Amino acid sequence: MLICVTNRKLCKDDFLNRINQIARGKPHAIMLREKDLSIQEYEYLAIRIKEICDVNQVPLIINQNIGIAAKMKLSNIHLSMSDLRTYKNEIHQFVHIGASVHSILEAKEAQELGASCLIAGHIFSTDCKKGVPPKGLSFLKEVCDSVTIPVFAIGGITKGKVKDVTMAGAKGICVMTEAMTCLNPVELTNSFWV
Repeated sequence: MLICVTNRKLCKDDFLNRINQIARGKPHAIMLREKDLSIQEYEYLAIRIKEICDVNQVPLIINQNIGIAAKMKLSNIHLSMSDLRTYKNEIHQFVHIGASVHSILEAKEAQELGASCLIAGHIFSTDCKKGVPPKGLSFLKEVCDSVTIPVFAIGGITKGKVKDVTMAGAKGICVMTEAMTCLNPVELTNSFWV
C-alpha cells in the first residue's frame, strides 16, 4: 500500500493538478503534510484536496491538524507522538489514527494510546532529513515485530527498495519526494508495486 505525502515546495508544476493525477492513480491514501502553512491556509488547501480525493475515491489523511480534521468530519488523522499523547482523549472521533514513530518504545506506546497504524522512519537516507542517519531495515523489522497494527515505512524509499521494506514486515510505504517530482503521477502507485 502506498501513501503519498504532500510537499508543495518540492512540486515544480501545478500542485493541485499533481494531487489530482496522484489521486487518479489510486494510492492507499494522500496525506496533506504542509507543516509551514497557517491553520487558515492549511484548511483552505485541505478543502480543495478533499474535493479531489472524494472525486477519485482516495482517502485524505490530515497531518497534525486535529481541529481541521474534526471540523471537516474526516476519519483519518496522522499525529506526531507528542500530539498523540496530547490528544489521546480526542482521537476516538477518528476511524484511522496514524502516528510517526522513531523507536520501538514509541511504536508500542502509540499502539497502546490507540493508533491504528504507524509510520516508521526514516528508513533510508533522504534529502528531507539531511545529516540525520537513517534508521535502517533492522529498525523497521523491530518496529513491525513489536506491534500488531500495520506499519508503513518512510524515508528514502525508491521503487528498488520496496521489496526489502515489505520483507522487513512493513504493510506499505510512504513517498513524498517521488510523489511530488515524478514525471507520471497517475502511474506512481503502479510503478512502486510492479
